[in-house]
Amino acid sequence: MTVQSSGSAVPESAWFKSSYSGGGGGECVEVATTCDSVHVRDSKDLAGPIVRVSPEAWTGLVALAATRLV
Repeated sequence: MTVQSSGSAVPESAWFKSSYSGGGGGECVEVATTCDSVHVRDSKDLAGPIVRVSPEAWTGLVALAATRLV
C-alpha cells in the first residue's frame, strides 16, 4: 500500500464514487483504477491523501467488506 499526497497522476475523469457511498455525504469513497493499481480517496477531500493498492489487495478488501455487509 502506498499513501500519496494530492496531485495524483490519475486523471480526474477516471474517478468514480462507490455505489455503497451514502447520499448524506458521510461516507463517500472514490476509486480509480490503472493497469497496475487501485487508487482510493475521500470524495469530500479531493486535495487529501490517496491510497494506492494492488488490484489483488483491493479484491481482498472488497471481498472482506462484502462478508461484513450480509
